[in-house]
Amino acid sequence: MKVLKFGGTSVGTVDSLRNVKAIVEGNTEPLIVVVSALGGITDQLINTARQAASADASHVESYSKIVERHHRVIEGIVPEVRRPEVLAVTDKLLEELGNIYRGVSLIKDLSDRTLDIIVSYGERISSVIVANIIDGAVHRDSLSFIRTTKQWDKHILDNDVTQCLIHSVFDDIEAPVVVVPGFISCDSNGNVTNLGRGGSDYTAAILAATLSADVLEIWTDVDGFMTADPRVINNALVIDRLSFTEAMELCNFGAKVIYPPTIYPVFHKNIPIVIKNTFNPGAPGTWISDEPAASEDKPIKGISSINDTCLITVKGLGMVGVIGINSRIFNALAHDGISVFMVSQAASENNTSFAVRNADATHALKVLREEFAPELSAGSLTEISSQPDLATVAIVGENMKHAVGTAGRLFNTLGRNGISVIACAQGASETNISFVIDSCNLRKALNVIHDSFFLSDTQVLNLFVVGTGKVGRKLLEQIHAQQDNLLNKKSLSLRLVGIANSRQCYFTRDGIDIDSWEEILSRSELPATPQNILDGVIKMNIFNSVFVDCTANEDIAKLYLPLLSNNINVVAANKIAASGAYDEYVALKRMARKKGVKFLFETNVGAGLPVINTINSLINSGDRILRIEAVLSGTLNYICNAVSGTIPLTQAIEMAMKEGYSEPDPRIDLSGKDVVRKIVILAREAEYKIEQADVVRNEFIPHKCFNGTVEDFFKTAGAFNADFEAKRRDAEGKGLKLRYVACLNEGHVSVGVQAVGQEHPFYNLAGSNNVVLITTERYNEYPMAIKGYGAGASVTAAGVFSDIISIANIR
Repeated sequence: MKVLKFGGTSVGTVDSLRNVKAIVEGNTEPLIVVVSALGGITDQLINTARQAASADASHVESYSKIVERHHRVIEGIVPEVRRPEVLAVTDKLLEELGNIYRGVSLIKDLSDRTLDIIVSYGERISSVIVANIIDGAVHRDSLSFIRTTKQWDKHILDNDVTQCLIHSVFDDIEAPVVVVPGFISCDSNGNVTNLGRGGSDYTAAILAATLSADVLEIWTDVDGFMTADPRVINNALVIDRLSFTEAMELCNFGAKVIYPPTIYPVFHKNIPIVIKNTFNPGAPGTWISDEPAASEDKPIKGISSINDTCLITVKGLGMVGVIGINSRIFNALAHDGISVFMVSQAASENNTSFAVRNADATHALKVLREEFAPELSAGSLTEISSQPDLATVAIVGENMKHAVGTAGRLFNTLGRNGISVIACAQGASETNISFVIDSCNLRKALNVIHDSFFLSDTQVLNLFVVGTGKVGRKLLEQIHAQQDNLLNKKSLSLRLVGIANSRQCYFTRDGIDIDSWEEILSRSELPATPQNILDGVIKMNIFNSVFVDCTANEDIAKLYLPLLSNNINVVAANKIAASGAYDEYVALKRMARKKGVKFLFETNVGAGLPVINTINSLINSGDRILRIEAVLSGTLNYICNAVSGTIPLTQAIEMAMKEGYSEPDPRIDLSGKDVVRKIVILAREAEYKIEQADVVRNEFIPHKCFNGTVEDFFKTAGAFNADFEAKRRDAEGKGLKLRYVACLNEGHVSVGVQAVGQEHPFYNLAGSNNVVLITTERYNEYPMAIKGYGAGASVTAAGVFSDIISIANIR
């Protein structure tokens, strides 16, 4: 024998009722079918009652809609031959309900007892309808066999009486299907009561346990228990198996798949529960039993949350060593019907914090202040306070006891994403770790935990890309080209959630289709001011955030510190921040370490070459950088190589512009300022305190060439062709070549044109390539050489892309 329970959405419409009929009639064994009220009817019944109690005339119309809803369902699903009988029964019940509403309206009072009677009509009517659409079914009223007793103003199950009544009603029934209303009950005096919201699950569990069913099936509108709330986590997965303990923990902390008291009766009798989807009956669902979890299972099974938490704290040095304080706290709360769902206590015993619903907070404070009035007056208790509008999160899984470091990994993950834990609790069984956070961080917390604990099939990085020039555009092309490969081979999903150019910016939590980013951005009405960009990123408060700066804008570089302080990773092609004031550079590095996020700028030097990473690795392994000698401007190296007896300096500059190696204004490259910034960055990464003003400069061309426009420059620069050609010819005569070299030597930094011989690694440096020679205490006689393309949008974008991927820590 099986017990099947169908929730409100399962019996909410004619179409869903047809599914119920097919599911029930598809079984060949005896069944008890427990049904909820039609979807949404319970809320309508309550709202209409409150309208009536406040003498709101609209309660008449609300009642009419309830009648109309039931009539419409009956006419749409009940066979014509049975319809008159069903209408006669339901209309009688609806007439009783209407009379009650009129009485409430007349006396303008709605007692708890009257409300219990009113809400009972939802299940009483729905069960009559369902019993008359299933072939061979009979109907039995739960009011005749579910008994409750009152405890602390709550109706609780009178188990012994209920079991006897269930046997008396069901033992002699020979019908293949018995349909009963869930949720409703009555007390020993015959007064209508109920088992609480979600009580239909409980009714089904009571019947399954009492009658020793083979299985309890809960039919709802989801495929089973999910690893997290799918409304928050887009890639939440169905959990195929749970233990009773895991299911209970998830339910207690907000998973609404099962009403929490449902589990105990069947757990006690070792009757499995299966969660199934009425609208997708072929899905396997979730199987809940006492079978131990497989050892290879993930450490946690799922995450649940309560976004309605108030933390109450009882504090005072007078609590230390005093026996019975906690007993008094929780007895006082229980006596007034206040439920506590999490407790956290300091080891010193000087404070106890516990979580209640926000609606219970004021009452809880009143109860406790009355209970501990003498202690508060005497000063042994100093404070009983509340902190409302919080959220409680629980991670659940019996395998956590076998996985060392789960709690450490959890709190480290939260910290790196800027989520502060206000209180936490972990039982000795290690099945549940629960903690309280600010409710504004709930979505982010759920996402990052789901992602970090591999409940997702994929890891997600949420990208904010600022700058859609050559580098930014190439980066977006590369991300688009690699998305499928990263997803399939590395289980990494890169989501573009924000984008900005010099005019507009656009942000969306749902993600931006990279195929259409230009069109989407062009329609945005939000100006791309630094403040709008900063606000857009921070206010989204999204997990695993990466801010990617593909600009050369000083105002954008100033955003790095507030971004890092809000636990947002920063990847910068922009050199301004790392080469600016030394104290500001240090502040950025310190903030990144403090917040556990990354500030990466590999492409600031050498485009896609692994120069900064190599220096970091050498330093971190205990080596010391003694000297760096480098050609760091692909543009200037191209010009040095291009100048010849037939190609003067100005023509070589024009060639570099045409090939795209130089900036539109080539004087930016020719000034050597870019090289100065790069060597300053390398010196700092090598742990030298260097400012740009400390760099000795031997200019490529005279400073006076930088006055006026680009056209003015080319009109006057020809005068220097002869001087540069003389230098080149002199070097050539000595078997040397000219190179623009940056040098760090024991803390002294310089840049300028040098002549190098054939034995020097710079001599044969072709095209726009860069080369960096690093001399260390270990690499002393033979310096380490890093060589390759040092300019170009594609290689720079690839370097930025590599920095982004490194944040995900994938291999």
